[in-house]
Amino acid sequence: MELLTYYPWLFPVFAAVFGLLVGSFLNVVIYRLPIMMERQWKSDCAECFPEFGSAEATPTFNLSVPRSRCPHCEHPISMWENIPVISWLLLKGRCKNCQAKISARYPAVEILTAVVAATVAIMIPASEWSVAVILFSFALIALTFIDIDKMLLPDQITLPLLWAGLLTATLGWSPVSLQDAVIGAMAGYLALWSVYWAFKLLTGKEGMGYGDFKLLAALGAWLGWQLLPFVVLLSSLVGAICGIILMRVQQSDSQTPFSFGPYLAIAGWVAILWGEPLLNWYLTAYLGL
Repeated sequence: MELLTYYPWLFPVFAAVFGLLVGSFLNVVIYRLPIMMERQWKSDCAECFPEFGSAEATPTFNLSVPRSRCPHCEHPISMWENIPVISWLLLKGRCKNCQAKISARYPAVEILTAVVAATVAIMIPASEWSVAVILFSFALIALTFIDIDKMLLPDQITLPLLWAGLLTATLGWSPVSLQDAVIGAMAGYLALWSVYWAFKLLTGKEGMGYGDFKLLAALGAWLGWQLLPFVVLLSSLVGAICGIILMRVQQSDSQTPFSFGPYLAIAGWVAILWGEPLLNWYLTAYLGL
């Protein structure tokens, strides 16, 4: 900490490098966690309803096993082929063995994670809270891309994120008091839960998933209840704009489902860094308060 005090630029640099490494791991989480969940669901169904047939035996599959491979030729990815961003550039975005194209999203996620971590390190001085916010940001990135791919917000991430928010408040790391964090978690869940049931009673349709409730509850635990209206307003605004753009680009209609989790995640990340200044600016500029 003394070294970071004398050389404050070191913290953003360390955070960016750490973000690159974690970004590579997040790519694994984004791809493998939904598959792990699906396999677990099938196993649970087979165990509960054996009359419909037993589950097929499958090889071990988790975040570390099997070793990463090319999805086209099954070529095992070596350590030097897995260096964040650099390996993708050296390989020119193609598999070394079969020359199949490697998605540009892999280095994009790594760069995004590094930029997000560095931004947090620049905005919040080195402390337990800044490290916690960096880890919070990593969780939001994983949730964002899983929701984009599968329209799913896994409990394996949202629930630990909620408890982590309450823990930072309990330990005194967070600027949010424990009381505000607890109220924020309850208010976050109940806000979208109420909207869900009101919409369902009026239309007979489900307007959102339970993962959105849990994510907003987690954001409430980290931000406190005071910033929840800002998060909901910002996520709704960004979601509406992006939704209109996607409908025009994809030529889809308003009945096409889309993921709301990414917009909650973006709004939550913006709020934890700039929420209070933005809220104060809005209240002063538009409401004269």
